[in-house]
Amino acid sequence: MKRVDLISAISKNGAQFVRHGGGHDVYRQPKTGKQSAVPRHNEIKEYVARSIIRNLS
Repeated sequence: MKRVDLISAISKNGAQFVRHGGGHDVYRQPKTGKQSAVPRHNEIKEYVARSIIRNLS
């Protein structure tokens, strides 16, 4: 999955950008307080993308 598509999907669910990390960005879901790191790669493996989306939904 493309990184921009993943960020679009989690932002649509209400996740907000928190901060930049070393090789990733951190997003948080304000409703649940859960947060997840999104790698800064052009292509993100499907199972990683699904896990991030599931965590931030």
